[in-house]
Amino acid sequence: MSTAPRWGLLVDALEAGVVLLTTAAGLGLAIAVVDGVGASAPWAVLAVAAAVTAGDVLLRVPLRSLAHVAGAGGALVAGLLAQVAVAWAALAVVPGIVVASAWSVVGVLTVAAVVLGASRWLWGSSDNEYVVADVLLHARRHARRAGARPVGARRPPGLLVVQLDGVSAPVLAQAVDAGLAPTLARWLEEGSHRVEPWWASVPATTPAAHAGVLHGAADAIPAFRWWDRDQGRLVVTNHPDDAARVEASISDGRGLLAGGGTAVATMFSGDAAASYLVMSRGRRDGLGPGPGYVRFFARPFVLARAVTATVGEVVKELYQARRQRVYDVRPRISRAGWYVLLRGVTNVLLRDLATSLVADALVRGDPVVYVDLVDYDEIAHHAGPTRPESLRALEGLDQVLRVLERVVAAAPRAYDVVVLSDHGQALGATYEQVEGSTLLGTVRDLMGPAGASGRGGAVDGVQGADDEAWGPVNALLTSLLDRGGERALLGPGGVHDRRRRGPDAQRRVREHGRGAGPGAAPAAADVPDVVVVGSGNLGLVWFPDAPGRMTLEEVSERWPRLVPGLVARPAVGVVVADSRAHGLVAVGPRGLRVLEPGASGDVVQGEDPLAPYGPRAHADLARAARLPRTGDLLLVSAVGAGGRVHAFEGQVGSHGGLGGHQNDAFLLHPVHLGVDDALREDVGGARLLVGADTVHRQLVAWLDAAGLRDDVPQRVGEVR
Repeated sequence: MSTAPRWGLLVDALEAGVVLLTTAAGLGLAIAVVDGVGASAPWAVLAVAAAVTAGDVLLRVPLRSLAHVAGAGGALVAGLLAQVAVAWAALAVVPGIVVASAWSVVGVLTVAAVVLGASRWLWGSSDNEYVVADVLLHARRHARRAGARPVGARRPPGLLVVQLDGVSAPVLAQAVDAGLAPTLARWLEEGSHRVEPWWASVPATTPAAHAGVLHGAADAIPAFRWWDRDQGRLVVTNHPDDAARVEASISDGRGLLAGGGTAVATMFSGDAAASYLVMSRGRRDGLGPGPGYVRFFARPFVLARAVTATVGEVVKELYQARRQRVYDVRPRISRAGWYVLLRGVTNVLLRDLATSLVADALVRGDPVVYVDLVDYDEIAHHAGPTRPESLRALEGLDQVLRVLERVVAAAPRAYDVVVLSDHGQALGATYEQVEGSTLLGTVRDLMGPAGASGRGGAVDGVQGADDEAWGPVNALLTSLLDRGGERALLGPGGVHDRRRRGPDAQRRVREHGRGAGPGAAPAAADVPDVVVVGSGNLGLVWFPDAPGRMTLEEVSERWPRLVPGLVARPAVGVVVADSRAHGLVAVGPRGLRVLEPGASGDVVQGEDPLAPYGPRAHADLARAARLPRTGDLLLVSAVGAGGRVHAFEGQVGSHGGLGGHQNDAFLLHPVHLGVDDALREDVGGARLLVGADTVHRQLVAWLDAAGLRDDVPQRVGEVR
């Protein structure tokens, strides 16, 4: 045996000893403070710690076997029972320990988890490191065994892609400068990585980005949610059934993760072989392969620590929301209600779970792994993209990268680590705060007869609900609890604010909330007069009783006050519609611009309504307004000083349209993976990758060069 393996074994032994002692210390304090449990001697506490560790090791194999059959839900239930059973058995068997009940055991587990988490924080360890401690130990042992291979043998390549949801390139730079992202700062300072800004095209949303980056099919997504005329209902991409139908329409079996890859916490699968917490596979595969969850659900103290940290995050949110109110921070929105719990679950429990699942995939040697971390995006929607609590969320994400960096170092593949964002966010008061009405309310008033303002006339409307944030939690609960139907388990649901003329109004509201089945044609009497949805500061309006998309002339004939009234609103900047005479036109308060001028050249009448939106506005809006299933009218909010926008949802930080930094995404990649300049376009004098599909092509090119797509079938006529 060489010296290196001996030193490796010694390091492992020392780490195991430290873990045993810290576990004993946590258990000792827990036994001291929890009623119904007592210890007569210190050695007994150490023996309990050793017994708990041994029980965890012995139960791991049978729990994995059970999870193969019972799935992730079975792993959760069995893991919880195993934690209590192991601790109870250890406390009951070791001499010198007295335990009264199972509730006392739960109390010991909880208090010990808090103590261990606090000790790690005081020691300076990552908040997420405890989740993958045994994974690292296993990976290092495997790496030592692999070290016996012939000199010069190299690990095969691999690619890990970590998405920091909603983080713009300027926010990333700000976090690095402020010391909130030391891992990323070190990579940049040492020169191992560089940042490539890219332009997130309209609609700048996560579903469009995932369809593009993972499948090269961003054009399939007109917004976060949209009206499907064929089905007569809203399609909402963070509902598992709708996500599955969208993926079925865009997948060709050659997604980014085809050929044995793994997707974690994404909207679509990228044709991955293994998927965990993936929205589009929530009904078919549940949470994913059950054994992957055993380490997280069954390890003593891991789940208990995650739950207690989740409670801590809830307390933090309550304090930070109150701070905004006390100091009258503006703009701001209410941060009460379910969001308080939602932040705790997504920013601690689901993040720790995702970290564990990614670490497992890396140790298995899966060739490509993709994970989406939503911490920053969730907080920024409610607090603002550059508010202190939003920026501090990047600390936790950087710690995840630090942990995964350690796993990568011991993994069987030489993984390149790519970090990217899907879009940024822009700050601003909501449309309702500026106008005193929802966008649906404004549209309905303008569609009614003159003088009917405030009552909406006889117009029957459906408005998309603000339920984006509930996606990850609904994917989790749907997979565990609800195997049928299309209803979201939590959140406001698919539609709201509907007023009907007939006595069966509530019945029809519920029908639209559930959604019609695939391909179901709605009855003519069961469609609303208007459907309005907001994707951040991008608004879409449909008139479902029309057989197809209405032209600007048709809209003006039926509702002459609608388009002029919308562009006259201070919170609306531009309305795009298709006209018979000129094709797509962008209408503003003091002028219009033809978006498809043809041979006549660029046509602007009056003031150019796109001037405030930057150099990509023309191309982005022309593309977005021609996407399949886009609205009859497409709206973008006004853009004010400092790039402030007005979300058509209840969000103080938003994305989806244009304005601010919501389109300024980034791609942070190893320097030896060069970006193909032929994929870049000119954007205001800078050469950038434009659109998620282009990012997909660049990532696929890197995979091809590394030989990681040799098993992926080629398209007809494609040459590698």
